[in-house]
Amino acid sequence: QVHVVESGGGLVQAGESLDISCTLSESLDLYSVGWFRQAPGKQREGVSCISYSGERTSYQNSVKGRFTISRDNAKKTVHLRMNSLTSEKTARYYCAAVHRYRVGYDACHMTESIYQYWGQGTQVTVSS
Repeated sequence: QVHVVESGGGLVQAGESLDISCTLSESLDLYSVGWFRQAPGKQREGVSCISYSGERTSYQNSVKGRFTISRDNAKKTVHLRMNSLTSEKTARYYCAAVHRYRVGYDACHMTESIYQYWGQGTQVTVSS
């Protein structure tokens, strides 16, 4: 069982930036990782993902140019840098991991069903 732990959430003002992190209990280079979020009363949606090699990334259209995903394999940690936050980005952010053999090739996906391991989430609240 792979443990996934998110950290770094909190309360920020609109326009500010925030970094959230996701740490795995296993070697990160074996896993593609995705970030998802769920706002109150809404379905969970994909935000960004990064392949196990780190060569491939993907972003939801609404965050392109403002969010950046990166990985530090030595620390088994994936970071999501969120700039110019707006109140619409208030949500609980979840990290998920899928083993490279399940994906089959070096890619990442923002489809929930692909992911095997999930964290408990970290709350991000943006006040306007």
